[in-house]
Amino acid sequence: PGIGKYVAIDLARRNARTILACRSRKRGQAAVQEIRAATGNPEVVLRLLDTSSLASVRAFASAVLREESRLDVLVNNAGVTGLPFAITSEGLEQTFTTNYLGPFLLTNLLLG
Repeated sequence: PGIGKYVAIDLARRNARTILACRSRKRGQAAVQEIRAATGNPEVVLRLLDTSSLASVRAFASAVLREESRLDVLVNNAGVTGLPFAITSEGLEQTFTTNYLGPFLLTNLLLG
């Protein structure tokens, strides 16, 4: 597992409601089940998020603010490297958007 999964496991072990923000529903749901089994914490949930899409970031932040009564910790851990140059449908360079713009926007939207 990567750093993000280890952080999620640690938070879940501390009985925190833990939201996994993942691009892939299949891989995210597998991680949810693994973390629930390893920690006994049923409050590990999946929400879809693609930080290369600012629309996805806005939708994710809106849902979290609407559905959650509070947010205590945010761990921005998504990142890519070595991708070929590509422009997103929003006209932004994909690696820069995934690694910087998406997490920056997410943080600012969740601050309220």
